[in-house]
Amino acid sequence: MAAHEGHRTYDAVIVGGGHNGLVAAAYLARAGRSVLVLERLDHTGGAAVSTRPFAGVDARLSRYSYLVSLLPKKIVRDLGLDFRIRARTISSYTPVERDGRSTGLLVGGGERRTREAFARLTGSDREYEAWQRFYGMTGRVAERVFPTLTEPLPARDELRRRIDDEEAWRTLFEEPIGTAIEDRFADDLVRGVVLTDALIGTFADAHDPSLAQNRCFLYHVIGGGTGAWDVPVGGMGALTDALATAARDAGAVIATGHEAVRIDTDGRSAEITYRTADGEGLVAARHVLVGASPQALAELTGDTPPAPAEGAQLKVNMLLKRLPRLRDSSVDPREAFSGTFHIAEGYQQLAAAHAQAASGRLPAAPPSEIYCHSLTDPTILGPDLVDRGYQTLTLFGLHTPARLFERDNDSVREELLKTTLAGLDAHLAEPLADCLATDADGRPCIEAKTPLDLEHDLRLPGGNIFHRELAWPYAQDDTGRWGVETRHANVLLCGAGAVRGGGVSGVPGHNAAMAMLEATGE
Repeated sequence: MAAHEGHRTYDAVIVGGGHNGLVAAAYLARAGRSVLVLERLDHTGGAAVSTRPFAGVDARLSRYSYLVSLLPKKIVRDLGLDFRIRARTISSYTPVERDGRSTGLLVGGGERRTREAFARLTGSDREYEAWQRFYGMTGRVAERVFPTLTEPLPARDELRRRIDDEEAWRTLFEEPIGTAIEDRFADDLVRGVVLTDALIGTFADAHDPSLAQNRCFLYHVIGGGTGAWDVPVGGMGALTDALATAARDAGAVIATGHEAVRIDTDGRSAEITYRTADGEGLVAARHVLVGASPQALAELTGDTPPAPAEGAQLKVNMLLKRLPRLRDSSVDPREAFSGTFHIAEGYQQLAAAHAQAASGRLPAAPPSEIYCHSLTDPTILGPDLVDRGYQTLTLFGLHTPARLFERDNDSVREELLKTTLAGLDAHLAEPLADCLATDADGRPCIEAKTPLDLEHDLRLPGGNIFHRELAWPYAQDDTGRWGVETRHANVLLCGAGAVRGGGVSGVPGHNAAMAMLEATGE
């Protein structure tokens, strides 16, 4: 539908049809507001989409974002979404060579199995008991912090009182997470597994004084009040399809192929200029909610842009004819790959990779983590592929900042992918290449996306999956009541760059909708 059809003036125009924009649209439309969503691409979903990346192959993969933890059940209930998640029975598997033998650490499958796995790797129960204490602490923090994400921003001291655990506060909010990890754990591999949650899409050292790694860690352990990362049934596109349906059913207009190019506002009303294949148009709104990045918002309003953002990850999608066998024959590949399979993520390996990347070089042993969506949710594969035993693999690489790809994105991507897969092969009993499926043209079913690719495909600034550095989930001087406010009274940020944004959560969309409804007397 063209943006100019129907209303000439909307209560809300939402810039960007990613999952957060769609959450905001659905809430506002259900509250009786007239809503228009302007989406640049020919489809909604942003980074939360399912696509068939391999020619002639019936596999719908979560092409960019791929797991769900931070989406509150409240949003699913409020909007009546037809969307389900499935838990993974295995949390993680980390292979390693110790004393000349292939072994590893399997976390999950019940307390007894996990305790035995720790004892086999480390020689005692000490590390497992430290693990239980540490994640018991983060679990208690999660129970207290996660519900606040869909409330007005608490003050720092209010959140501290709510957590009611000074050791936890110091560990997560005040000291570099590396200090806690080194104090609590002795085994290098165990330390590394803990640290990985602080580094997803975040280029930082364990002891970075900015505490960017702590903020990343916090968001990765509070999801759902438990920290569990679950599989979206039908792929990530199932969520955004359900959100788009909820928004349309409530009366929102979603205009794809409409790119917002300018926002003019006096704080009470706004005009949004948009571009389509047929030329430019203009629509008026009482409020504008921007799901795009803070950089894009500044460009639209003519404001001073924030500091440049930089992503630091490699995303690889694969389709396999079969799962590869492991050198560690004590572990079933179907278990090892159903959780998070860690590669080159020992504590010292992570530190070395960060130091190498910081000096302008690709890591010699790129850290990465892998999981198989189709083991938990085979619905993303066509029946024929399921019958033939095909499986997906999703790989997420760490410590590969955008700056490393600027000289030649294509050749650096190829070099990094080759080195990353060699790191995986080191733990396999057969080469991954022998397991890859081929597409209709005979090409291996594998695609890799660098930060620069994500910037090009999705306009993520610098390829940063969070739009900018994650923020603490409490109020600061310039955050406003909901963490979505801008310097323009009727322009709100509803994307990942809002306070408490990042990940597939819908939280910024919910909070921007609540802020607008409050402002208009709802």
